[in-house]
Amino acid sequence: MGPMSSRAQIAEPPEHCNGLAARPARRAKRFLVAALSVALLVGFAQPASAKSDSVPDWVRAAAAQPVPHYPEDTNAVVLLDDITYTVAPDGRAVEHRRHVVKILRPQGRDEATIHVGFDKDTRILSMNVWSIGPDGHQYTMKDKDFSDVGYGDADIAFADDRYRIAHAPGGDSGGVIAYEFEQRSRPFLTEKTWFFQGEIPHLSQSFTLQLPPGYTYGTVWAHHPPTETANLEGHGWRWEMKDVPGIDLDRVPLSPSPESLAARMTVHYSCPGLPTATDGTWKSVGHWYDSRFRERVASTPEIAAKAQELTRGKTDFYEKTEAIAEFVQKQVRYVAIEIGIGGYQPHSAGDIFHNRYGDCKDKATLLAAMLSTVGIHATAVIVDSERGVVDPDAPSIVSDHAIAAIEVPKGYSSPHLNALVNAQSGRQYLIFDPTSEKTVFGQIEHELQGGYGILVEGVDSQLIQLPTLIPILNTIHRTAAFRLDADGVLKGAVTEKRFGDLSEYRREIYAKGDDKEKREFLDHVLDRDFTAFSATDVRVENIDALNKDFTLSYALSVDHYAKAMGLLLMFRPRVLGDLDLDIDHKPRTVPINLNQTMQAVDEYSIELPDGYSVDEVPDPVELDLGFAAYQSNVQVKGNTVRYTRTYTIRQITLPPERYADVQKLAGTIAADEESSIVLKKK
Repeated sequence: MGPMSSRAQIAEPPEHCNGLAARPARRAKRFLVAALSVALLVGFAQPASAKSDSVPDWVRAAAAQPVPHYPEDTNAVVLLDDITYTVAPDGRAVEHRRHVVKILRPQGRDEATIHVGFDKDTRILSMNVWSIGPDGHQYTMKDKDFSDVGYGDADIAFADDRYRIAHAPGGDSGGVIAYEFEQRSRPFLTEKTWFFQGEIPHLSQSFTLQLPPGYTYGTVWAHHPPTETANLEGHGWRWEMKDVPGIDLDRVPLSPSPESLAARMTVHYSCPGLPTATDGTWKSVGHWYDSRFRERVASTPEIAAKAQELTRGKTDFYEKTEAIAEFVQKQVRYVAIEIGIGGYQPHSAGDIFHNRYGDCKDKATLLAAMLSTVGIHATAVIVDSERGVVDPDAPSIVSDHAIAAIEVPKGYSSPHLNALVNAQSGRQYLIFDPTSEKTVFGQIEHELQGGYGILVEGVDSQLIQLPTLIPILNTIHRTAAFRLDADGVLKGAVTEKRFGDLSEYRREIYAKGDDKEKREFLDHVLDRDFTAFSATDVRVENIDALNKDFTLSYALSVDHYAKAMGLLLMFRPRVLGDLDLDIDHKPRTVPINLNQTMQAVDEYSIELPDGYSVDEVPDPVELDLGFAAYQSNVQVKGNTVRYTRTYTIRQITLPPERYADVQKLAGTIAADEESSIVLKKK
C-alpha cells in the first residue's frame, strides 16, 4: 500500500473485499473515517505553531500561482504534487513526495486532514506539514501534532497497516495545505503506479524515477495516452502532467465508478537476477501471484475428509463442485488478517479450514485445495471489484479482490454453468466468487461481469475477460390478481419471484432482519407506487436456496387507487414495479453504466367493478434498442383487464454516444408506467 493524502486520489466507497492488497486510494479511504474518529478521541489536532517564515519556498511558490476558473462546485485544487521514487541496488526503494492543495469551498475542508499509510516494511522516514490560512497566517506542524492510528474495520481481525494523521490549521476556503514526506517503499515486486488523476483537479504534478546502474524500466498507461519522458541525464527519468481535470460523478446518472476512469501510469523496472521482477506483461504479473498462491494450496487430511464427505454419492462434476463451493461460500466466515506480504499472499489452506475464516484470497485458496482432493483443478483470479479498473492495456497489480477459476473437464456441459471463460491454453474455467454469499454457484455477481482479471496459472497465466451473463439468469417475475371496487379500492394477491443478483438484497433482509426491518422494507418498496396501502399475510420461500427463486407473496389493499371523474373511473394498469431509470438531459462524456443484465416481467389481472365498461386503454409499447428492450400490452377480456410487460437489459456498459437512446428508453418506460385505463359507468 502506498501513501496518499486524504483526497489525492479518488474518494472511493468500501471495496468489495480488502483481503487482497488494494490500490492506495481505495484502502486509504476505506478506513479513513474510523481512523479519524480514533485520532479525534486522542486529540491529535493540536494547535500548530504559527510563524511568518515557517513555510518553505516551494510551498509559497505553489500557493502564489494563479488558479484557473473552475466550476462553482469544485471543492479544492491540487497546486503541486511531486513524487520521486528512488530504487537502491538491492531493489529496496524510497519515495519522496511534496503535495500542495488549495481549498476553494467549505466542502473541501477535509483536504486539511493528511494521512500517510505505513507498516513495518514501509516506515515513514520523515514527515512535515505546513499550511497558509485564508488570512495569510503560516503554520508548521510538529511531530507532537501527529497521531498514529490503526485500521477500524470489522472485517479485518488484524492488520499491521497504520496511518500517520495530521489535521492542519487554516483549512477553510482560501487556505493552502502542504506536506512533504519520505518513506521506505515495500519491495514485494518491481512495480510502482503513479495515480495522477483524482476527484479534484491537479494543476502541476510529476513523477521521477531514479534507478541504479544496470536497471531497465518500461511503462504502461491506463485511461490516458503515454506522455513524453524527460531524461535527467544520470538523475533518472521524469514525467509531468499539467491541468489534469478532476473526476466528479456525483451528479452524473448511470455513471461508471470514478476508479474506472482515473488515469495512471505503472512503471515496471528490473535488473538481471532480481527475484521480484515483472516484465510489464500480464503473464509475468500472474506468474508473480502464482508464486504467492501455489504453496498455500496444499491440502491436509482434514480438508480431504471434508471434501469426501461433501461429495459422497455424487459423480457429476457440477454436483461435486457445487457442494464444496457452497461450503466455502457459506461456512467459511469472511475475516482478514494481513501482515506484511499477507495483503497479497493467502494463508495456508490448512489454517483457513481449521479456523473457518479467511479473506477473499484465503477462500479462493481453500476452495482450490478442497477441489484438488476430489480430482478437480482450480486456481485464483485477481480482479477489481470496480469494473474497468483492471485495464487490459496496463498490466499491473492494481486490483483489490481474488476469486476462483475452476477447470471444467473437456466435453462437459451443464445448464447450471454460466460464468465460463476459455483460456489460451485451451482449458475452460468456471469463474466463481466464494466471498459473495448470495451468488448462486455457476454464476458471477454483476459487479464483476464484463471486467478483466488475471488468471493465476503459472506459465499459463494470462488476462481474461470475465463473462457477462444473459438476462434470464437475473430476473424479477411479478404476478398478481386484483379486484377493483367502484369506490377506487384495489385488493388482491401478489407474488414476486427473484433469481440471481436481483434477489440478493431481499434474501439478506429476510434472512437476517427482524420483523420490524422486514415490515419497513416492504413498506418502503410499496411506497414507490402507492400513498395509502396495507400488505398482509406476507410469506417468503427459498431464502437460502440460491439456486431457486426467492419468492415473496402477500395480500395487498390500496385505497383510492382509481380516481373518479364524474361517470369515469381512471386507474394505472401497471400496478407495481417502478423501474425508475435515472437520467438527465445534459451532454454526456463518460460511459453509461446500466449496472447489470436482467429481465423483469410483470403480469397483472384486474377484475373491473360491476357497472363499468372499458372506454379507453393505453396503446401497446414495443421498443428494442439492442442493448435493452421494453414491451407492454393491455388486453380486455370480459370484465377483466390484463396488463403484461417485459423489460430486458442485454448490455452493462454503453459508450456516451448512446445516451440519447437511453433517454428514449427512460422516457418510454416512464410514459407507459403512468398511462391510465379509463372506465365508463354503464
